[in-house]
Amino acid sequence: MGIVAGLDSSPEFTRIVVCDADSGAVLRQGYAPHPVEGRPSDVDPQAWLLSLGEAAGGGLLEGVQAIGVSSQQNAVVPLDSQGNTTRPAMVGGDKRAQVAAADLIDALGGREAWAQAVGCVPQAAQPVTKLRWLNKTEPDNALRTAVLLQAHDWLVWQLLGRPVRRTTDRGGASGTGYWSAATGGYRTDLVELALGHQAMLPEVIGPAEAAGTTPEGLLISAGTGETMAAAFGLGLGFGDAVVSLGASGSVMAIHPEALHDPTGMITSLADATGMHLPVVTTLNAVRTLRGTAELLGVPDLESLSELAMKSTPGSHGLVFLPYLEGERTPNLPHTAGTLAGLRREAMRPEHLARASFEGMLCGLADALDVLRGRGVEVRRVFLLGAAAELPAVQSSAPSIFGAQVVVPQPADYAAIGAARQAAWALGASQGMLDARTPPLWQGPAAQVLDPGEELAVGQAVRQQFVSVREQTHPGAFRS
Repeated sequence: MGIVAGLDSSPEFTRIVVCDADSGAVLRQGYAPHPVEGRPSDVDPQAWLLSLGEAAGGGLLEGVQAIGVSSQQNAVVPLDSQGNTTRPAMVGGDKRAQVAAADLIDALGGREAWAQAVGCVPQAAQPVTKLRWLNKTEPDNALRTAVLLQAHDWLVWQLLGRPVRRTTDRGGASGTGYWSAATGGYRTDLVELALGHQAMLPEVIGPAEAAGTTPEGLLISAGTGETMAAAFGLGLGFGDAVVSLGASGSVMAIHPEALHDPTGMITSLADATGMHLPVVTTLNAVRTLRGTAELLGVPDLESLSELAMKSTPGSHGLVFLPYLEGERTPNLPHTAGTLAGLRREAMRPEHLARASFEGMLCGLADALDVLRGRGVEVRRVFLLGAAAELPAVQSSAPSIFGAQVVVPQPADYAAIGAARQAAWALGASQGMLDARTPPLWQGPAAQVLDPGEELAVGQAVRQQFVSVREQTHPGAFRS
């Protein structure tokens, strides 16, 4: 079919990959940082266009027939009736909106009412919450806001020359807090509840549909959020889950239906293929390891891993509940971490180092079990993030998770997913691909780790963790 490009506009940079449309092989790449220092809460979206232009320099897109766009989630771009921004885009976690999240939850009648309505409970980062903050804090800007777009919607619209028609995809829409993955429709009443009035929303198009064609004849696909693009770039299917190791952690899996979770632990997103992508988030992952490294005076995570490997599974009885920032899974926002099982023989640096790894992984296994408990099948776990390469993680993860663990080689999976979407839209437009079946691209190069004979040992470590959690926070997963 030729060549396609995937563009990923993250919070800090733009990456572009140019791929063979048939095989997915990456032919060339581009990169440019955004001309913005750090991670501010407000960003002029023109910065994303400047970064895009720089990343695409040097003829990178020569010969490309279609482009897919992936972008940071949770960014909302408020536009007036003329298509101009009423204020800078609101991006990132945006802790300013925490009070607004609580207001919205109460206004609709509680967490379960939100889970029933749109499959998620408002968090500070979500667009719907940012709209509530805008309405309460900048009422004049809120009043002038006539159109609402997310980051990838806005970039697609700009690439197409700002047409009258504005589009989005199911994946991106499902993260807004005013579109339901279960019903496939907007809840405009929730936009009004948050913003104070109605606003125009982009048309949600199908996974293989094109958003349009540029004046130069370049096809632009629907685009999607970074999470959905990365899942598509990895080639996830049923039975696959992803555990992402950042400062906080997340677990997501492909599922055929939307999950309604009255506790709010599951965020019910849509994926980029027409399926569903339930996500469970933990507040503590790699920050647990960094805190332990600082406490023990070791210089980096590699040294912490090396120290942990001198201990044995079970950390000589030490159990670390890593709720250092409070926790979301289970819902313990005001708690602190716990170190249990202290005996004289266990009070050695290597045992605490190992307990930090086991505590982090057991916390993520709890998140996996939230999905398993709702009927989500987990046969393989894709482990992402720099910490996935650490021996202390790789030696314990398969047996603690109770599944085969796949550690893909580092790559721009969100950009690759965007390129795969572009290939799908291109093939469907040419009649060469079925709109219901995405192109079969080669999977990522990866290490594959099986639990093997260590499964029983890992499950014993897990049971030790669960026992301490239940003693310390009884019924935390039943509340």
